[in-house]
Amino acid sequence: MNTFTEAEIMESRTKLRNGSSIYSYMNLTPEILILSSYPPRECGIATYTSDLISALNTQFKTSFDIRVCAYTTMNEQHFYPVEVSSELNTEDSSDYKRIAQQINDNENLQLVVIQHEFGFFRNYEDEFRQFLKELVVPVAIVFHTVLPEPNSALKLNVQQIASSVHSIIVLTNSSKEILIRDYDINESQINVIAHGTHLVPKSDKTALKAKYELSNRHILSTFGFLSSGKGIENSLKALPDVIKTYPNVLFLIIGKTHPSVIVKEGEKYRNELIALIAELKLENHVRFINYFIPLPELLEYLQLSDIYLFSSKDKNQAVSGTFSYALSAGCPIISTPIAHARELLSDGSGVIIDFDEPLQLSVEILRLLNAPEVCEQIRMSCLHKMMPTCWENSAIAHAELFTVIAQGKITLNYEIPRLNLDHLRKMTDDFGMFQFSIIDTPEISSGYTLDDNARALIAFCQQMELDKNDALIPEIAVYFNFIRRCLQSDNYFLNYIDSNKEFTPQNEDANLEDANGRAVWALGYMLSHRTLLPSELVEEADELFDKLMPSLHAIYSSRAMAFIIKGLYYRNLKQRSEKDVALIQKLANRLVQMYKHERTETWEWYESYLTYANSVLPEALLCAWLICNKKEYREIARSTFDFLLKRIFIEDTINVISNKNWLPQLETSLKKHIGGEQPIDVAYTIIALDKFHHVFKEENYRLKIRSAFNWFQGQNHLHQIIYNPCTGGCYDGLEETYVNLNQGAESSISYLMARQTIEKTIRNRNRHQHAYASTIAVMQY
Repeated sequence: MNTFTEAEIMESRTKLRNGSSIYSYMNLTPEILILSSYPPRECGIATYTSDLISALNTQFKTSFDIRVCAYTTMNEQHFYPVEVSSELNTEDSSDYKRIAQQINDNENLQLVVIQHEFGFFRNYEDEFRQFLKELVVPVAIVFHTVLPEPNSALKLNVQQIASSVHSIIVLTNSSKEILIRDYDINESQINVIAHGTHLVPKSDKTALKAKYELSNRHILSTFGFLSSGKGIENSLKALPDVIKTYPNVLFLIIGKTHPSVIVKEGEKYRNELIALIAELKLENHVRFINYFIPLPELLEYLQLSDIYLFSSKDKNQAVSGTFSYALSAGCPIISTPIAHARELLSDGSGVIIDFDEPLQLSVEILRLLNAPEVCEQIRMSCLHKMMPTCWENSAIAHAELFTVIAQGKITLNYEIPRLNLDHLRKMTDDFGMFQFSIIDTPEISSGYTLDDNARALIAFCQQMELDKNDALIPEIAVYFNFIRRCLQSDNYFLNYIDSNKEFTPQNEDANLEDANGRAVWALGYMLSHRTLLPSELVEEADELFDKLMPSLHAIYSSRAMAFIIKGLYYRNLKQRSEKDVALIQKLANRLVQMYKHERTETWEWYESYLTYANSVLPEALLCAWLICNKKEYREIARSTFDFLLKRIFIEDTINVISNKNWLPQLETSLKKHIGGEQPIDVAYTIIALDKFHHVFKEENYRLKIRSAFNWFQGQNHLHQIIYNPCTGGCYDGLEETYVNLNQGAESSISYLMARQTIEKTIRNRNRHQHAYASTIAVMQY
C-alpha cells in the first residue's frame, strides 16, 4: 500500500481547495500559433506545415500547444482538422485586423509563426504588413521564396516585413545570402532551417515494383503539382535517346495539376504533355498518376524509382518539397540547378544539369542506368545528406529557436518515443543477432558476437518483465542458445562468430574477459526473471552458470569483474547462493583495492583514466553492497559515481567521454572532445543512475536519467537525433560533424535498454500517481 507524507497530503488539500484538478494544477501550456495554408488545402506549404507540426508534437508535445490559423480565399474554403483554431481570408482586408485582435487578446499565446509565400498576399501586401505591425506577440516568419535582385518595391516590402518580426527563417543558405546581399537584412535576424525530409525504412525495390505492377522496368519518376514551370517537357524530350538503349524505361509523372492552375487554365499543361508524348511516340514509356498521392504511397513510388528527375525551369526557385521527398527515399536525383540542388547535390550526392537541356539529361540518365554501383553510392550519400534535415531534426531546430524568441516563456521537454523492437528483430536470425548494419540493413557478412547477443538477452528479458508476453520467449531462447554455443571446454567464452557460424581467428588476438563478463551479466539477469520463463530454459541457464563459476575467479579486468558482479547480483535476487555471495565479495574487494590504489584528493576513481563504460564500476559496487551489506562498498560506490557524474554532466547535459580521447587523472575536469560519442556509454550511465536513484532516492539521480536520455533525442552538440523512431534502431555514434547512420547491434540494444529503464520509471510513477489520486479522492469525499 502506498503511503504519503503529511506535507504531500497538505499540499494536495490546498490545491483541491483552490479548485485544481488532481492531475493538473492549472499550469497552462504555452501556445504557439502558426499561420499557413493547411490540409486539406492541396498546397506544398500546407504539406510542409502539417509535417512540421506533426514532428514538433512528436518531439515536444507537452512543451507547447500548437494551433493553426489557416489561410483561405474567397474561392477556396475547407473543413479543417481540430488544430486549426481560426481562419484568415487573405482576400478580405478586414480579416487581417480581426485575426490580429484575436492574437493580441490571447494572453497564453507566446509566439506566432508565419509561413510566407508572396502569392498568399498578392494585392494585399499593405494589409499584411499592417497586420504584422499590430501584433504584440513575438513573430517568426518563414520565407519560402527569396527572389534575388529585387526591384525597389519588392525590396522595400521585404524590408518592412523584416522590421516587424523578431526572426526570419529561410530554407537554404543561398536564401540567407540573398537577404543579406540584396535586401540589406541583418544576418543576426536570419536562421537557416532546411526543408524537412522523412525518415524512411529501406524497402526491397524489386518487391515494390512487383506491388505496383512495374516489374522488369527501369523507373524514372517526377512528382508534384503540375504546372508549366515544372519543365517536364524537357524530361520527355530526353526519353527517346534513353529508350534506344533501355527500351523498358517507364517515366512516372506523379501528381495532379496545381489547383490554382486548374482555376486559371484548366488542364492545358497536362494536355500539352500528352500531345508531346504522342508526337515522340512515348505512350508505352510514360504513365501519369493523376491524383494527390498519400505520403506512404508516394514514398514507395520514390523508393522503387531508379532515378528521380527534377526539371524545374524557375531559376529563382529556392527550395522544393518534392526534391526533399526524393532525398528521403534515397533516390538518385538528376536536377536543374535550383539553390536547393546546388547545396545538396554538388558534392556527388546527385547530378546537376543546366536548365532546358534535354540532351544533357538523356546523357546523365544513361550514365546512371549504366552504372548501378554509382546509383548506390549516390543513394548512400543522399541518406547521409538528408539526416540533418529529417523532420525530427527540423523540429529540434525550430523548437530551440522558439525558446529563444519567446524569451524563456517556453521550456522544452522531450517526448519519450514508443518502445520499438522492429530493428532488433530484423537484425536477428534463428542463430543470433548480427553484429553490424549498413544504415538499417543487417550486414550479414559481419557475423555475430557474444557481446551483442548477451546484451540482447538482457534487453529481451527486460521487455518480458515489462510486457509479460510469452511471444518473447523464442527470441530469448535464440540469444541464450547463442551464449551457450560460445562456451568452450575450458569454461571460457569465445566472442566472434562469422556468417558461416564458425569461430573466427579474431578470438585468438582479442582480450575476451569483458565479453565473458557480459555473458555472466546476461545469464544472471535472465535468471532473475525465472518466474516468467519456461522451467527447462531456467534449468539450462542455472546449469550453465554453475559450470562457469570456477573460471570466474581468474578474471581481473575491471569491467569484466563489474559485469560478473552484476550477473551474480541478479541471480541472487531470486535464489540466494553463498558461493555467489563469496565471489561477489572477492571481486568487489578487488575493485576496492583498485580504488584505494588510484585515489587522491582530486581523483575518486578505480583507474588512472576515465575510459568507456565507466558507470558499471560504481554500479557493480552498489550491487555488491545490496547483496553483502558491506558499508565500504556503498560509500565507495556513491563517492565514485558522484565523481564521475560531475565530470560527464555539464549544465544538466551529458557529455560522453569520447572514444578518441580518454580523461586522464591529471585532467580534473572533462575537456570536451567532440566526436566519438557512443550510445552504449549513455545507456550504461542511465542504467546506473536508475540503480542509484532506487537505493538513495535522490532527485538529482532521477533528473539526470532524463537529461542523459535526451542525448538520444537531440540534446547533444549536433542537436540531432541519435535514435531512429522510424526503424527502432539507434545510430552508431555521434561524431564531430555528423551522425554515423549505421544502426548496429550494440548501439540499438543500448538504446533499447536505456528506453526500457525509462519505461519502468514511467510505469512506477504512474502507479504512484494513481494510488496518490485515489487517496486524495477518498480524502476529498
